[in-house]
Amino acid sequence: METELIGKIETALDTIRPYLEADGGNVKIVGLTEEMVLQLELTGTCSSCPMSTMTLKAGVEEAVKKAIPEISKVEAVNISVSE
Repeated sequence: METELIGKIETALDTIRPYLEADGGNVKIVGLTEEMVLQLELTGTCSSCPMSTMTLKAGVEEAVKKAIPEISKVEAVNISVSE
């Protein structure tokens, strides 16, 4: 992964982290695919929260794509919510 791009992603994630941490959760970068799909691991309470999919799309993905338009999509690699 490109170091400069990862730095930008971390900066974007830092804008949303206080909200995640307030609920006992956080996110960690797992990888970035060639298709510019950012893979994140939801940690803490976020990994099992029923709202985590919405949080990821509405909050995390929006913040990342606003800061780094090259990112096509953000996905969590460990959401274990039963539907």
